[in-house]
Amino acid sequence: IEKIETDEQIKEKHQKEALYLANQFANDFFKYSLKETDEGKSIGLSYLKIRGYHLKTIDAFEIGYSPNNYNALELKANESNYSLDPLKKCGLIKENEKGNYDFFRGRVIFPIHSFSGRILGFGGRALNPNAKAKYQNSPESLIYNKSKILYGIFFAKNAISKNDNCFIVEGYTDVISLYQKGIENVVSASGTALSIDQIKLISRFTN
Repeated sequence: IEKIETDEQIKEKHQKEALYLANQFANDFFKYSLKETDEGKSIGLSYLKIRGYHLKTIDAFEIGYSPNNYNALELKANESNYSLDPLKKCGLIKENEKGNYDFFRGRVIFPIHSFSGRILGFGGRALNPNAKAKYQNSPESLIYNKSKILYGIFFAKNAISKNDNCFIVEGYTDVISLYQKGIENVVSASGTALSIDQIKLISRFTN
């Protein structure tokens, strides 16, 4: 029997879809900024190369760079006639008394993929030593719930299954470094204590 969705469920589905698309829009901008702009290449890409990441790895994990401009993403959205509302709901653009500003500016960006490969949120690493926080994460949203996701699960699920084993590491860069060395059955709880939901996610592939 086909389940009939309520108006509320349909509305929530549309709202979630708008957030997925906003994250994808931002992700395309961050990837372009990393590889096609002077700032991205000299600051973001050079940092990643110093860390020992190959271009193939950077492409696989869709790593990007958010320019150190107050509102570069907002300008890109305006230029593309893209609505700011879903970008704000994802926490990519914030507001203060001076107006809108980019939440992740001046950071290397690690997109956080869902189990099926869609982008749920981002982690950003500051490259300015004076930044208040070294890492910043997307705020919780309709699609991003930190305790229910694992960084790297999209890339690791087949290897976890094949090896019947999963390594859990601390952060994004640990996952990427191991993956690049050929250890692909690795995920990160990225900054949260390991939760029951995260363990359930892993137990779909291994005990």
